[in-house]
Amino acid sequence: MTKYPYFRQDFAASVVVFLVAVPLCIGVAVASGAPAELGLVTGIVGGIVTGLLPGSSLQVSGPAAGLTVLVYEAVTEFGLPVLGVLVLAAGLLQLLMGALKLGRWFRAISVSVVEGMLAGIGLVIIAGQLYAAAGMKAPTSGIDKIIGLPEALVQAVGSTTAVASVAIGAGTIAVMVSWKRLPQKARAVPGALAAVALATLVTLAFDLPVATVEVNGLIDSIQPPGADAFGELANPAVLGTVLAFTLIASAESLFSAAAVDRLHDGPRTRYDKELMAQGAGNTICGVLGALPMTAVIVRSSANVQAGARTKASRVLHGVWLLLFAALLPSALALIPLPALAGILVHAGWKLIPFRQLVTMWRDHRGEALILVVTALAIVGVNMFEGVLIGLALSVAKTAWEASHLKLEVIDKGAGPIQAHLSGNATFLRLPKILDSLESLPQDRPIELNLSGLHHLDHACRTALESWAERHSTTGTDPVKVTIP
Repeated sequence: MTKYPYFRQDFAASVVVFLVAVPLCIGVAVASGAPAELGLVTGIVGGIVTGLLPGSSLQVSGPAAGLTVLVYEAVTEFGLPVLGVLVLAAGLLQLLMGALKLGRWFRAISVSVVEGMLAGIGLVIIAGQLYAAAGMKAPTSGIDKIIGLPEALVQAVGSTTAVASVAIGAGTIAVMVSWKRLPQKARAVPGALAAVALATLVTLAFDLPVATVEVNGLIDSIQPPGADAFGELANPAVLGTVLAFTLIASAESLFSAAAVDRLHDGPRTRYDKELMAQGAGNTICGVLGALPMTAVIVRSSANVQAGARTKASRVLHGVWLLLFAALLPSALALIPLPALAGILVHAGWKLIPFRQLVTMWRDHRGEALILVVTALAIVGVNMFEGVLIGLALSVAKTAWEASHLKLEVIDKGAGPIQAHLSGNATFLRLPKILDSLESLPQDRPIELNLSGLHHLDHACRTALESWAERHSTTGTDPVKVTIP
């Protein structure tokens, strides 16, 4: 045991993470339009393959609720056989980015954009899974999901089957919300697992007319992509989805790593190596035709809180998932679908950063607006374009703040007028600069002092020189310019 001094702690943590991961793996797969077993496959690869690789020692990878919307859109548009190609290509891109040491650059992405992305995903997940909880098919687009909810509610009230299904889903959410208030010994069992187990028992005991998970078998669900699927890479829409998978999965994983580092005192994450570990895992998931993976904060925090000390805990959790998928596949067929919908509604709610939004609105209103606009864009347009809109707003806000400029005019009534520019003179503030200078008296000498500028771009320099020449032609003394 001296060779593995923390085996007891890691073993216990691995069991906890396994119990947390099972319902989430299955729920994410079903919500993504894929067989339940593929969610378990991604969890197995995330545990055993990514878990063995260097990068972050305690964060746990697997199928993530944050990619559910994007995966569902991809499966709906391109078909399940193409999913493996998308994930494989994204994994290879992650490996390349890690090798080029681009992992650390993901830390430069605005937090408001990432929080907005998660909030938008959360809203779409909640809206879509409310239909699933009622046993109905959800509309395709995010905005249609939300607009159609009142009509779906009316239909559900008039159907006995839908009422039973909604009751199971609502009961699952209620159990998960109230689970934290139970004594600590009871909470040794994860709330999601307890909620699914109770929903399954109630469904069986009362023989409720509720849909359950469709089981295909682990081997039958694994379908490596064929040559036809690889041919889809010539489709620009497929390449756009690969890029979306890569950027969003990488950002979510590396932001999760930063959050997990704050939860423990062990070794810090090596971001480039972690990106390569994620890439290796996604490459294998793609070869197996499984779902994409990211590091998942829910599983990772459960791992740390359960006392894990080394990467052995996450590897063992992958082993337990493999044994469960291989030895107890029939157990999946007993799980009611509305219970999984309830778990994902709860997960979607937790993705919406209510507290952070309130703090941002109070202290950094511009960042709060970027968060809200990013979330609404994801709901109203789609995942990829919503994130691009958020990034564009973030860049525009940074450029605007970076171009902060102050013009101070000192006029003593006699002698030259002194104009002092300080800050950053960029083309964004050029109209304001020229308006202010052109409003100065034409019949007085002017001294323009630029020594307080941190930055003077070419457009501003040229415009100021032109203004000085124009002003000097009115018969007054030439404008004296002090250049930094």
